[in-house]
Amino acid sequence: MRLSCLIALVLPALALCQSPAGFQVVRNLDYVGKGNPRQMLDLYLPETKTTKPRPLVVYIHGGGWENGSKDQAGVLINLIKDTAYAGASINYRLTNEAIWPAQLHDCKAAIRALRAHAAENQIDPDKIAVFGISAGGHLVSLLGVTGGVKELEGELGTNLGQSSRVTCVLDFCGPSNFLTFAGEGTIINVDDPKTGLSKLIGGTVKEKPDVARSASPVTYITKDDAPFLIIHGDKDNIVRYAQATEFDAALEKAQIPATLLTGTNGGHVFFSAPLFEHMRHFIDRHLLGKDVQIPEGAVPSK
Repeated sequence: MRLSCLIALVLPALALCQSPAGFQVVRNLDYVGKGNPRQMLDLYLPETKTTKPRPLVVYIHGGGWENGSKDQAGVLINLIKDTAYAGASINYRLTNEAIWPAQLHDCKAAIRALRAHAAENQIDPDKIAVFGISAGGHLVSLLGVTGGVKELEGELGTNLGQSSRVTCVLDFCGPSNFLTFAGEGTIINVDDPKTGLSKLIGGTVKEKPDVARSASPVTYITKDDAPFLIIHGDKDNIVRYAQATEFDAALEKAQIPATLLTGTNGGHVFFSAPLFEHMRHFIDRHLLGKDVQIPEGAVPSK
């Protein structure tokens, strides 16, 4: 799976081979094997030499399940630069091509492929963090809570013998419960069949309550789930802050290590230096075993 840029299905687009400083980027690796651009990932491998396998941080983009691309990996680069981590950014099928649970099937296939090819990329298959924003936050949350849910594994790719479990989850303003998604504070109308949510589940929440439940991370929480860092702005007008507090409470009830970082006056997606510091501490704790504390509470949104 470690291919040179010239044979990674992007021969005409050599500009894509330009790598951020400090990384070799291997682009458009087909994790299913069907040639679908929406089922490909990019690997970000540090140029510094190592004798030990590197932990991996996998980024899953947002965009309401109907937009976005693995090319939007700048936040991943900012998170892992000057660290011990390799990175990956994945595409998944959008709602114009497939509806739930295709998106999760794709993400799980990508994790299995990364694990299957870990040795040749000097990646530690037992230390994989997933980080996602908005719709990507929803998908990484599902990865964190559905490791043992056979019916959500899908049958994609040639690595079905590999596990799709992840070590820890960074959920940035992702929805957690579509049955409680509506309410004061969100501009999303769950009764509108044209919204990204309706497109994801194949109808409105009222029309498809069982599908909405099956697509909600809160549905699957069990005691063996991955640790979570939940990041959410208290002024988010797309995914209500209540989604984060509900998810955090449900994880803690199941005794899953969970930390909620609240962006003070933060909208839907925000960044600040303290936030990146907290995120790095979280992955350092769970991927490197460092004894660092992740304080729960507020974090500046600017």
